[in-house]
This record gives sequence, C-alpha cells and structure tokens, in this order.
Amino acid sequence: MNTFTFNHIALSVQDVDASVAFYQHVLDLSEIKNTASDSKTRWLSIGEGKQLHLIPRPDAIIKINKAVHFALSTTDIDTFISKLKELKIEYSDWRDTPNKDYVRKDGIRQVYFQDPDGYWIEVNNDIAS
Repeated sequence: MNTFTFNHIALSVQDVDASVAFYQHVLDLSEIKNTASDSKTRWLSIGEGKQLHLIPRPDAIIKINKAVHFALSTTDIDTFISKLKELKIEYSDWRDTPNKDYVRKDGIRQVYFQDPDGYWIEVNNDIAS
C-alpha cells in the first residue's frame, strides 16, 4: 500500500510577478529555487517542505469557485485578520458575509479571501492539522 504526503499546490496565474508579490506580502511566503526547470514558474515555500508553484499563463481563462480553495493554518488568526484589514484585503466567512470570520462546528475559526487571480484562500486556526 502506498503512503502519501502533501508536496505542492500549483496555480496558473496571469502575472507571476504580481502573484509572487501578493503571496510574499500577505502570507509572508519566501521564494525558493525552481529546481525542476528553467521556466518562468516561480516557487514559494509554505513551510515544512511544502510549496506553492505559480505558473505564468497570461492568456489563460481562470475559472474560480469558493469550493475550490486551499487552506493554511496559523496559531494567531486575530493577528492575521488584522493584517488583512491593514492591507485592505476583503475577506469573508464561508457564507460570503463581508469582513466576518466563521467558527465551524468543531470550533475552528476561518476566513476566506482571494489572490490577484481570484483563487480562494482559507486561513484558519486548526493548528492540529
């Protein structure tokens, strides 16, 4: 039987420089070397060996939907929500209530916001994950 661990997320983006700047500024992700190729795809470290790959596709039509998202956890969600407010980044709960976090049935708090290409990102305080 195979066992798996999570390795990376890859997103097609219109402007790779703008996307890298967004993820560095909002989520404090560090750029790492793209060891796979000499392409313009840029890699960011999510931590613990996990990566976000941003693939430039300036002519791609990107279809978004909140149910298709990725989630990151933080130990201090209040500080992160304050950062979103400071940066004037709109966020919402799962039901699209503006500027509101959501507490799930299991007690985990979460917020959703979008990157420059419209991809949905969830940040929660589920540090046990």
